[in-house]
Amino acid sequence: METNIPEENNQFLTFKLGDEVFAINIMKVKEVLEFDTITKVPRTPGFMRGVINLRGSVVPVIDLRLKFSMSETQKTVNTCIIIVEVSIEGQSTALGALADAVDEVVGMDSANIEEPPKIGTTLSGDFIAGMGRKDDSFVMILDIDKVFSLEELSLLKVA
Repeated sequence: METNIPEENNQFLTFKLGDEVFAINIMKVKEVLEFDTITKVPRTPGFMRGVINLRGSVVPVIDLRLKFSMSETQKTVNTCIIIVEVSIEGQSTALGALADAVDEVVGMDSANIEEPPKIGTTLSGDFIAGMGRKDDSFVMILDIDKVFSLEELSLLKVA
């Protein structure tokens, strides 16, 4: 069983995009914000919704639903921005990821995390670190550093 999940920290923030449940290693999550005003930036990739002001820093906000070929995230009472830390060319950068709703922080031991499927998913398997079992369903555990290509991350950094 080969996953991209470090043994030492199996705590994950779970969140929803549509009916699907995803998870990000809690060590990559900095905070969760209410959906607020996002300033559009011209000539950026379609999945980039704009930027927010986070305590004086400009943070790009991406729509994970658009990145994963779903419909655009609609603002609801549960919509939030998950601030994550991604590595761009060896440098740590804050990035906001829109989610329909945040569920909870869950612990999953290695026995409940399986290798991602090689086929049958509309997502590129490269950025799925593993499939976690939660109750009677699976949670897709994202490797947030691999969700975006190097070119996409460079575009976000420039923005």
